[in-house]
Amino acid sequence: MKNLRLTLPLIIFCCLIAASCGKKGASSATGWNFNDEKWGGFEKTDYEGQVTGPNLVLVQGGTFPMGLTDQDVTFEWNNIPRRVTVSSFYMDETEVTNHNYREYLYWLSRVFGETYPEHVRKALPDTLVWREELSYNEPLVETYFRYPSYDDYPVVGVSWVQANEYAKWRTDRVNEMILVKKGVLNLTIEQKDEDNFDSEAYLAGQYTGDVRKNLKDYGNGTERQVKMEDGILLPSYRLPTEAEWEYAALSLIGNQTSEKDELYSDRKIYPWNGATVREQKRNKDQGKILANFKRGRGDYMGMAGKLNDAGHITTRVRTYLPNDFGLYGMAGNVSEWVADMYRPLTSSTLRDSENHDLNPYRGNRFKSREIDENNALVQKDSLGRIRYRYVEDEEVTSRENYKKGNVKNYFDGDDPEYIQYSYGLSTLISDKSRVYKGGSWADRAYWMSPGTRRFMEEEKSSRSIGFRCAMTRTGGPAGNDDTAGNKFQTKRKKVKRKYK
Repeated sequence: MKNLRLTLPLIIFCCLIAASCGKKGASSATGWNFNDEKWGGFEKTDYEGQVTGPNLVLVQGGTFPMGLTDQDVTFEWNNIPRRVTVSSFYMDETEVTNHNYREYLYWLSRVFGETYPEHVRKALPDTLVWREELSYNEPLVETYFRYPSYDDYPVVGVSWVQANEYAKWRTDRVNEMILVKKGVLNLTIEQKDEDNFDSEAYLAGQYTGDVRKNLKDYGNGTERQVKMEDGILLPSYRLPTEAEWEYAALSLIGNQTSEKDELYSDRKIYPWNGATVREQKRNKDQGKILANFKRGRGDYMGMAGKLNDAGHITTRVRTYLPNDFGLYGMAGNVSEWVADMYRPLTSSTLRDSENHDLNPYRGNRFKSREIDENNALVQKDSLGRIRYRYVEDEEVTSRENYKKGNVKNYFDGDDPEYIQYSYGLSTLISDKSRVYKGGSWADRAYWMSPGTRRFMEEEKSSRSIGFRCAMTRTGGPAGNDDTAGNKFQTKRKKVKRKYK
């Protein structure tokens, strides 16, 4: 009886803990309450899933045969089809427009123009890309980027480096907008120089801003800034990888046979079905050109009274029908920068493709945040950004998953006995060569096949190359409405523009 009296409280306590593990607001591992100052204040967010950023569309990932879908007319044999898997991600519905890019320049001028005018100048697109020795395009040099007639046309003359800087700026402006609309920060347009909202600097505690009302800190009963664990700020806008871009352009989801089978009914040469660039369905649009491209020598748009694609140069970004992912302009109009560094053997080297069949990408040079002698982050730079340094090889020799800090030439350029690139002597390929995908208004139909690939130096630009942004999808690959991850989806849902 005495032993029973001693053990009964322990039994009751264990029962209470077991019962509390399944309740909302208590840990399933320890039974300790979440979001409760009396229990230490460890927090758990009631997270509904990643919101869709402005102009983005969810591209549900999957497996597909990456590589050429048309004949290899260039006879380069550098894009042999191979099966890969791409994780779900978000993609811009359209290319970045002239008006979008002018908004970026306006912000740069307002924030950095007085102190760092060179930073603004570096972002300017090269409007001289329209010049040609034996062609009169001088009006486009003056009007294409700034005249309102071209507001909704894709921006061109932007280098790969500039496109990445735009994506970084866009990340910060979208996250700043989210915090303002959630009532965390007050809208501040007087930001100057390093005192501007930067997502990384904010999360690192190196930017405070004009606070309206911070979140409650359950650890000490005060307030705190938003942190990554809250899930409020979005991941970075960025350029899509080559695999992501190609997967999104093909949009094979539209050819899935049924919700029960992992089968496609047909392959695609272009982002639409069929082996022609014309609408084949028996409707009022039958026979119409499906993209903006150069049909033949000297034929950019057809003849007066019957313009075939109605685009002597570029056209508005929503001129043609979207593909089955809801993406506009994934063939024709402008080619688009992607994140990858160009290597001709990236896709065909057996040992390379074997090890990179999930989210393949070439171009990694790993970085680490700079810290001081006290193991604290060094102060942000003059533009308000967190400082980084490149990872050295000797730092990662004990790791199992990677052994080098710079792996741009991994298996393709780093082995003297295998292959090296002698830029300017035997090749035009260098570590600054970046891939661009898709055909443009100045290209023949062959280049509109998503598997085709070309390259240009990352600091150069062209009148036929633009870009669009992508964003990593966090959480389940099928979206916030499908926690099981196996719901069959063939129609794109309307993008939500509001932030709760």
